[in-house]
Amino acid sequence: MLARTLQHKFAPFAVACIAIALFSFMDTVMKSLSIAIGPYNAMLWRTIAGVIITGPLFLLTGGRIPERRTLWLHLWRGLTAATSVLLFFWGLVRTPLAQGIALSFIAPLIALGLAGVFLKERIGRSAIGGALVAFAGMLVILAGRTGQDSGRDAMAGVVAILAAALFYGVNLVLARRQSQAAGPLEVTFFFNLVALALYGMGAPWLATVPDGHHALAIVTAACTSSISIMLLAWAYARAEAQYLVSVEYTAFIWASLFGWLVFREPVLLSTLAGAALIVAGCGWAARRGEGPGASTTPMTGPEAAG
Repeated sequence: MLARTLQHKFAPFAVACIAIALFSFMDTVMKSLSIAIGPYNAMLWRTIAGVIITGPLFLLTGGRIPERRTLWLHLWRGLTAATSVLLFFWGLVRTPLAQGIALSFIAPLIALGLAGVFLKERIGRSAIGGALVAFAGMLVILAGRTGQDSGRDAMAGVVAILAAALFYGVNLVLARRQSQAAGPLEVTFFFNLVALALYGMGAPWLATVPDGHHALAIVTAACTSSISIMLLAWAYARAEAQYLVSVEYTAFIWASLFGWLVFREPVLLSTLAGAALIVAGCGWAARRGEGPGASTTPMTGPEAAG
C-alpha cells in the first residue's frame, strides 16, 4: 500500500509539504540558536553535526565519489544553499519568524522563471496562477505588518532575507537537476560537506565552541535539516520544479504557528488572510493536468552539469 501511495502523482507534492514543515521547525530551532550563539556559529555547528550524522550513513549504504558532472552539481547547489541559509538566519534574528519566511517567498517565483529558462520546463498555467495567488497572500501579510519592526536593524534583516531568497531560488532549480543525478542521502551528505567547507574558511576568526546545553538544539537542527533535504531530493527527482516550488509557501503557516508558540510573535488577521491565499495558491498549483514530471530519468549527460 505504501509503495502504491508513493507512486501516485500527488506523492511528490505531499512529501515536499512534509519536508517544508520539518524545515520550518528547524528554522525555529535555528532562530533560537542564532540568537544564543550567532548565525555563523549556529550554521557552522549544525553542518558539523550534519556531516557526522550523514557521512557514516552515506558510506555504509555503499556511497562512493560521484562522477565529475555530479560533483559540480553538488558544489554549486551546496554553495548557493549555504550562502542562502546563512543570510537567512542572520536576517531572521532581526525579524519575526513569520515575516522572515514571508519575505523569502520571492524565491519560488524566481525558481519558476529559472525552471523555464534552464530546465526547459513548459510552465503551466496552474503553476503560474498558483504561484501568483500565493505571492498575493505574502503581500497581504506584509501589508498588515507595515510600520512594525521598522528600525534600521530590522531593515538590514529584510535586505539579508531578500538576498537569501535570490540564492534560494537558484538553489531550487539546481535541486531538480541534482536530485535526478544523485540519491537523497548523497545529496544531503554533499550539501553538508560543501557547506562545512564554506563556513570552515571563517572558523579561525569567527568560530566559538558553544556551551554544552546547546548540543541538543544543534543535533536537532542537523537531523531535521538532513531529513528535510532527503525528502525534498526524493520529491524533486519525481516532479518538475514548477510543480513543487509553490509548496515553499506552506512554510509560512508553520512559521506563524511556531513563531507564536516559541517567541510569542502575534498572528495578525492579515496574516490569516494571507495564509488562506497561500493555501489556495498551493492547491491550484497542485491541480495541474499533466503528470508530476516530464522526465524522471537521471541526467547524466552534459546537461546535468548545468
